[in-house]
Order: sequence, then structure tokens, then C-alpha cells
Amino acid sequence: MITRLSSLFLRTLREDPADAEVPSHKLLVRAGYIRRAAPGVYSWLPLGLRTLRKIEDVVREEMNAIGGQELLFPALLPREPYETTQRWTEYGDDLFRLQDRRGNDMLLGPTHEEMFTSTVKDMYSSYKDFPVTLYQIQTKYRDEARPRAGILRGREFVMKDSYSFDMSDQGLEDSYAAHRAAYQRIFDRLGLSYAICRATSGAMGGSASEEFLAISPNGEDTFVRATEGDYAANVEAVVTQPGIEKAVEGLPEAVEYDTPDAETIATLVDWANSEGLDVTAADTLKCVVVKVTAPGEEPELLGVLVPGDREVDMKRLEASLEPAEVAMAEDADFKKNPFLVRGYVGPRGLQANGVRVLADPRVVKGTSWITGADAPNRHVVGLVVGRDFDIDGHVEAAEIREGDPAPEGQGTLTLQRGIEIGHIFQLGRKYTEAFDVQILDENGKRAIPTMGSYGIGVSRLMAVLAEQRHDDKGLNWPVEVAPFQVHVVVANKDAAAIEAGDRMVAELDAAGVEVLFDDRPKVSPGVKFKDAELLGMPFALILGRAFADGKVELRIRGGETLEIAADEAVAKVVELVRG
Repeated sequence: MITRLSSLFLRTLREDPADAEVPSHKLLVRAGYIRRAAPGVYSWLPLGLRTLRKIEDVVREEMNAIGGQELLFPALLPREPYETTQRWTEYGDDLFRLQDRRGNDMLLGPTHEEMFTSTVKDMYSSYKDFPVTLYQIQTKYRDEARPRAGILRGREFVMKDSYSFDMSDQGLEDSYAAHRAAYQRIFDRLGLSYAICRATSGAMGGSASEEFLAISPNGEDTFVRATEGDYAANVEAVVTQPGIEKAVEGLPEAVEYDTPDAETIATLVDWANSEGLDVTAADTLKCVVVKVTAPGEEPELLGVLVPGDREVDMKRLEASLEPAEVAMAEDADFKKNPFLVRGYVGPRGLQANGVRVLADPRVVKGTSWITGADAPNRHVVGLVVGRDFDIDGHVEAAEIREGDPAPEGQGTLTLQRGIEIGHIFQLGRKYTEAFDVQILDENGKRAIPTMGSYGIGVSRLMAVLAEQRHDDKGLNWPVEVAPFQVHVVVANKDAAAIEAGDRMVAELDAAGVEVLFDDRPKVSPGVKFKDAELLGMPFALILGRAFADGKVELRIRGGETLEIAADEAVAKVVELVRG
């Protein structure tokens, strides 16, 4: 079927929408692919829906190729399964909660581990039924605090989530590897530039976890790569190389000093050097006080110790303490706890008052620090871990910097920005144990299967393609998922050109090429050309002035423009489309 622009439900815009911050948001709205319905909620218009469905098809083909079976759960779900795993509480404000007319608690599904697990429990009981991989492509809902960037981070989005169920840990390893390879094929088919990064499991739980991040300066995720190896990791998953423990015997005693107006690390270092101590910020210990709220519990204070030359990275700290929520202590917390002296907090005062203290891995036994003395204008020099104070554990909270040492001697770390497009987890038995999934094994004994969880942001992929494949004129879709493979433009009012355009479009359609035909009679050639560039089909066939000489233009989006004989145009386009 031929699609004509004269009848397509489409309006392009010449100006960027006022709320758009990133290229994909600007261009997808301007080109008429999506339309805002509410903050973080978008309607899919005909062009956008065609591309979305094609991305889904690529994902579906590769999932089917590894033996995945597609099903579809409801988006409106009961509370009880999520109570079983405690995620009704753990998800916090991100969960859309509602009640039906009878007062029963419901939610809009943010993810479906509970539903997959309980369904397998209901239907399977023997090891002979395993392994099994199930997946769905479905709309999810999360009440993002700051929905932004169009469909890159919305409150409603399309996701592919799949789950493997195996009777052994080796089976899980095999399922995980199959999904990992399938994801690589999906993203390679889409022509994306991406990195596979080690990641934290977060609220999902489980052990091994990797993220697929599309490389983009507008990405919300920071990840690292090693300069001399294949190491890559989300910044939240980077493990700091620990400090070297030392004996505490024989170290100089700690001494307190008056340090007027030394409330910052910079002023503290200036004071120390004025006293002839010859130190840098890395010799000081920053004591940051935060509030931690575990699911269903009251907030508690926590002290976080990091070297003074580092800032606390709240995303890293939150990832380390999940599912608890973390926030900086406020003025009210300092007033309520007089032992907290802003600018002069130290580990001794925290521990003396029952506040748990977690430290950066570089803060180990025998290391000596300059830090707050828990009194106004007072610091202590030579405070030694394991002698003058103890810590309750280590935590990954300090910022990661360009040039930090990479693990396993792989040089140093470089920082890049990326957009998460996929995440795979080895969940293990967290959910099957929660739902008491008992399966008879080959010895007739009851066993609990192990799970993997694998997600792809399908609607986000469309935005990522727009981010990575655009120029100052518009979008540039790969052939695999473009709404149409060729855009035919008649930019000549001559009757012969119009007739030839109709004929070429019919021949392309008969050859199986998807054609968008700009047949608008009262639109100028300039507007047609701008729309063609904005909409971003891979190829554009232009019947313009040169048609009088038997020539047409074949424009390869983002590439060269060819002038070819009109009678060869259809064959050339078919050749290019089929690769």
C-alpha cells in the first residue's frame, strides 16, 4: 500500500517545542512522530508508531531465535504479588498506586518479575518443563520525579522484559549468555554505538548484572572504560581499589588544633600547610552526614567518610545502599543533634552518639587523617583508623575521576556518557524462593529453579536512534526501522513528472519497497525538501528540474546525492534498500 503525504496524518513544525532539551525530543516532535499528552506521557502518531513497531519486530525476531516465547501480562496488577517480594514498599514514590471501586489496592506495572514467577509456579511442576524463557513487549509505568527528554525518560514507556527459568546455575549461565548475544545482535542490527558495562543489580536483586549503554553526550548515565583493556562499567558499579592496611603501633598520637574559619577542605588544607604540615586534600577526611530510609522504616543518620579530595557521588551511594532511600542531612537534623557541628563533623563524634559510620575503601586500618574534631573551629591531626576510631564497614560513595586506576592493571579509567538501552541480570532464586516455586527434579526431590531477568527499553531505542543519527536538518533512520525506506518527492509541476512519480511509486511498491510519496500539489519544492530531510527516510528520490533531461536525484540521507537516469531509478533504489 502506498502512503501519500497528501493524506498522511502529519504536521511538521519549523520551531523546536519549548520544553525540549535534547535533539531526539526536538526532532521527534517537530517531525510529527510523537506528541505530548502530559509530562512524561506521549502519543504515538502514525510515523512514530511505524518505527516503534519495526523496532519491536527486530527485538521479537532475536528473542524468538533464542527460544523465547512471547506472552502478555496486564499492566493493571494486584498488590499481593508485590507485597510478597516487598516491592510494593521498596519502589516508593515511583510506583503508580490506585484502588478499584471495592477499595482493593492495585498498581500499574513497573516491571513483572512477580507475574512471570507466579505464572510459572502455577503451570509447571517438573524439571522436564525446563529450561523456559518467556518474554513480553508491553507498556510500563513509573512515576518519574523529573520526566524529561521526551521518550528518553517518560512515565509511560514500552519495554521488552524476558525471564529465564533454569533448574541449575549452569543453566542460568547459558540463558544469560544467550540473551547477551541476542542483545548484541539487536543493537548491531539497529546500527547503534554502545558499550556493555558491569552494573549494580539495584532493586532487582541478584548477582551478575550488565548494562548496555548507547554512547551519547546527552546520556544520564556515566560509565568508565579502561585505557588498556576491555573493562567497562557503569560508574555506580566501579569498585575502588582499597587502601593498604598498616600497623597502628608507633604512629604519632592524634592532636587537636584550633582551626578558625576552616569549614571547607580548601581552607583546612591552607591552615595545615601554614602550620608546616605539608598536606593535600587527599590527606584530609570528609565526613558527610546523610539520612537513610529503609523500606517501611524510620530515617536514620549515617556518616559517610571519603578522602577530602573527593566529593560524595549520591548515585553511587544510593546504589550501594539500595533499596534504602538516601538524602543529605538538613539544617533541622543538625539542630536536633547538637553533636553535629557543621563543617567540623568527625568520625569520633558520630560513633560516640550511636551513628553508624561507613567509609571509602581507601580508609583502612592504620591510615592517618586530618578531620573534624566535633567542635566549632576545631580539627584533629593524625586520627588513625583502628586506633582512634573504627568504621562499621566500607561503601562505594566517592566520585570516580578520569585517570583513576583501572582494575587488574588495565591502565586508567576514562569517563563517558551513555543512555541505558538494555539491562541483564542473573537474579538467582530471589523471586522463586519468595513465591515458593517447588519443582520436582530428576531425582524426584523438590528443587527451586533459578532465574534471569533481561530488559530492553523499546521506545527508548527510538529516541536513542534519533540521538545518534541526526544532523542539523533532521532525522536519519536506518533502513531496518525507518517508517518508509524511500521518500519520493515530485518537485516539478510538469504533468510528465507527476505521471512518472506515480509510476515509480507503483513500481517500488510492487518490488516490496515501502514508499512515502510526497504528492502534495500546492506545496513548494523547498518545503518538500525540508520535510524530507526532517522526516529522515534513508533514501529520497527527487523528480525536479533535471527530469526534463531524463534525470532524477537520489539522495542518500546523511550521504551523497546521485544524479541517475529516470528509467534506472527504481532498480537503483531497490538495490540500495536490499543492501
